Amino acid sequence: MLRQLLIKNFTLIDQLEVDFYPGFSVITGETGAGKSIILGALGLLLGNRADSKVIKDGAQRCTVEAHFDIANYDMKHIFDENDIDYFEDDCIIRREVNANGKSRAFINDTPASLSVLKELGEQLIDIHSQHQNLLLQKDDFQMSVVDIIAQSKPVVEKYKKAFEEYHSAKTKLQKTKENIAANAANADYVRFVYEELAELKLQEGEDEQLEQLQNTMQHSEDIKSGLYEIDSNMSDEDTGAITRLYRCLSALRTITKVYPQAEDIHERLDSAYIEIKDISAEIAGMLEDVDYDPDELQRINERLDRIYSLEHKHHVNTVNELIELEKQFKETLNGIDNSEEALDELEKAVAKALKDAEKEAKELTKLRKAGAKLIEKEMAERLKPLGLPNVRFNVEVSPVALAQNGADKVEFLFSANPGTPLRPVSQIASGGEIARVMLSLKAMLSGAVKLPTIIFDEIDTGVSGRVAEQMAVIMKEMGLNERQVISITHLPQIAAMGSNHYKVYKEQDATETRSHMNHLNDEERINEIAQMLSGSNITEAAIHNAKELLGKQ
Repeated sequence: MLRQLLIKNFTLIDQLEVDFYPGFSVITGETGAGKSIILGALGLLLGNRADSKVIKDGAQRCTVEAHFDIANYDMKHIFDENDIDYFEDDCIIRREVNANGKSRAFINDTPASLSVLKELGEQLIDIHSQHQNLLLQKDDFQMSVVDIIAQSKPVVEKYKKAFEEYHSAKTKLQKTKENIAANAANADYVRFVYEELAELKLQEGEDEQLEQLQNTMQHSEDIKSGLYEIDSNMSDEDTGAITRLYRCLSALRTITKVYPQAEDIHERLDSAYIEIKDISAEIAGMLEDVDYDPDELQRINERLDRIYSLEHKHHVNTVNELIELEKQFKETLNGIDNSEEALDELEKAVAKALKDAEKEAKELTKLRKAGAKLIEKEMAERLKPLGLPNVRFNVEVSPVALAQNGADKVEFLFSANPGTPLRPVSQIASGGEIARVMLSLKAMLSGAVKLPTIIFDEIDTGVSGRVAEQMAVIMKEMGLNERQVISITHLPQIAAMGSNHYKVYKEQDATETRSHMNHLNDEERINEIAQMLSGSNITEAAIHNAKELLGKQ
């Protein structure tokens, strides 16, 4: 839960440091005093978009920092997954916004992305502002409420996996049908091209080998002439290099007996003699191999012409690419020839996947209908004390086609008065009624979801008197069991119920306006609630009424 909030150079705030506590706390202050500034600062910590306009005039940077105690909440996996140090009794989140519009975020002094900030923030704080009442118009919100109360998350995950497999199988079947239809229209062409390529019996790297043979044969006379000259200079019996080297070796053998210094020269020359003889033998063999065969050259030219023609036709550059094309055309032909069998297999896979998804969807529907009954019962119990004695709240779970979230449509139906038919809550409920519905939903959900801190921003709009007092009782109950509930309110009945009371106010001088936030002591609370009751002119009666309200908590 939120333990401490520090704000520096944020809009109208120079510097603010406030400690928060478990249970139910309230924040009061005149309209425009800066309560929304506090929420804006917290929004930065939850990953909201940063804007340099929030920096106080004259400052180069603003900083918002919050300390959380998360010892009783299972959040360590978020830190482990993002390689962030985990401190359960003091988790520090900090956001800095610079005058150039750039911002930085840190979790326990480790730089963090906004996506990680949002992921963690969603587990730490739920800020319920008036615009969140619009969630009642959204089907996915209503569905999520039912799933939370039904504790259906494991089944939802199983269904989503089954539905994804069904969707994937159906997509594969459709694409296969489209491919078969397209290929069937070109079946004759595909078969002709494949047979044209297959007929050549192409070998990998064949084009390079043929081009080398062609080049050798076209220059065979020059090659033979060169090789013959080399062979003559090396192997001529009288003047060849081999004969001369042999004579040198003989002379060296003679003198090494009396001149040992020549032994090394003899060994080196002997090695050279052996190598030269080996080279000479290879050249003699090459002379025999190089030959001009006009028929063979014609065959090579014709085959290369066919290869080049096919490469140009299919916009490729090598025989290896032609071979790959041949494989592809063969696969296409196999697909055409075996299309009925392939479609049959895919249709069986779709049918099985659909059956599995429908099975999981039925289980999910069963859980949701059971959860809907629990919601109906609890919502009626919660709404009746809130000035709605004749309320009816139904959760309708109706069948729809299989979709990402199941085979159900969830709709909250509401009627506040006898004789008024049940209709979607967003269509029939007044602003005050919607506020009470949302508070009741949040109270119900808080018992099912371990959310450390819930902040209500003027959820009391449109209510007063006893209803406001009962709403305060609900929020106070929500603050039990290691939870923290903070309500920003204009109603003294709610403000009096808080275990801790904070006031936001503005100070002005000739040059600037500054917002402040103080934790009120007992005397200050009496005066603040009295002012809320009677206005700026605090009367003795208002003081007395304030004390009475505070005595009820």
